[in-house]
Amino acid sequence: MTRSSIMPDEMSDDLRDEYDFDYAKAKPNRFATSHGSLKSGGRVFYLEPEVASRFASSEEVNRLLKALLEAMPPPTEPQKI
Repeated sequence: MTRSSIMPDEMSDDLRDEYDFDYAKAKPNRFATSHGSLKSGGRVFYLEPEVASRFASSEEVNRLLKALLEAMPPPTEPQKI
């Protein structure tokens, strides 16, 4: 059934209970790294507003986290991610 063959009264704005998404046909989001903000192997984390307000940039957050990692004792066995 083509889009033009669907009558307006047959269309519904309701969401389906589930969708069958074929991940094999998925393509990478070409806009996700367009600004180069996410480096290879990087991850995105969302900070709560009161935490985010204390930092002016991601560099400041990373600097603090690296200092915390330096102060922590090394892990006893490698962590799997």
